[in-house]
Amino acid sequence: MQFLSDNSAPVHPAVWDAMHAADASDTPYDGDALSADLDARFGDVFGRECAVLWVATGTAANCLALAAMVPPHGAVVCHKEAHIEMDEGGAPGFYLHGAKLLLAQGEGAKLTPETIAAVIDPIRDDVHQVQPHAISITQATEYGRVYTPAEIGEIAALAKARGLRLHMDGARFANAMVHLGVAPGEVVNGVDALSFGCVKNGAMSAEAIVFFDPSLADVARYRRKGAGHLQSKGRFLAAQLKAMLADNLWLTSARAANAAATEIAQSCAGRLLHPVEANELFVRCTAAERETLRAQGFGFYDWGAEAARFVTAWNTRSEDAGALAKAIASL
Repeated sequence: MQFLSDNSAPVHPAVWDAMHAADASDTPYDGDALSADLDARFGDVFGRECAVLWVATGTAANCLALAAMVPPHGAVVCHKEAHIEMDEGGAPGFYLHGAKLLLAQGEGAKLTPETIAAVIDPIRDDVHQVQPHAISITQATEYGRVYTPAEIGEIAALAKARGLRLHMDGARFANAMVHLGVAPGEVVNGVDALSFGCVKNGAMSAEAIVFFDPSLADVARYRRKGAGHLQSKGRFLAAQLKAMLADNLWLTSARAANAAATEIAQSCAGRLLHPVEANELFVRCTAAERETLRAQGFGFYDWGAEAARFVTAWNTRSEDAGALAKAIASL
């Protein structure tokens, strides 16, 4: 009964079927028919013009998107717990050729206009200090919290007023959308680029960079090639993305993961470190309690010395979620 990560979940059967159907000769790289259709398909989802590039990993999606916005002498404002700061092995500095990350505070790993301003206001406008060029937010955050459209709008307004670009790391964007229950376009107002996560949600090896300013994609295409992410048989990545969008599979999968997390959360009274708004739970557990859970067959990660992180996925069985809920309640 694994709750380690949604990255470890199986590939959705519909994705396998789409990849098998794509196993025929076509134009190499991103000139195939499936890749050529991505702009229109994502445009339908968001109700606006966009340019879409596939890549194989979320790290590449984040870093290539930011590299199109930020020069080597610039900086990106992000939360101090952001994935690009904590879990990408220095990739932002590598892909951005030395650009800096400026770390801000915020409850639940959420930025606010105030915490962003606290970081950028003291920066002098001269060549001796690194100047911010973009803001990066995570939807849902590293603690499973979800930005509302209003909150994103406030950050977007700040970005526009300061002449900054806005990037959204959407590794769990689908889970956030299920929680919000609004049209996807409402959640990306003011966003210049979105890393649209699929691997955590049922895909095998495909993530999308969605540029809402298509001119940024022109730069990103060259950077993607130079970074080694222009795969010769890109139709297989495009097939995965299209399969996730077909019949709203991306939302169906996320809905199942969120429902499992909600079921478990109901048995965690007084133990939750953060409200459960997506598919991650951060639960206070002593070392002895964690050993008790592991002895019952549950897999999860420790979160510091006094907590555990449980992550549900599109394929989490109801009986497994129920068993974990019962086990936590009985601690």
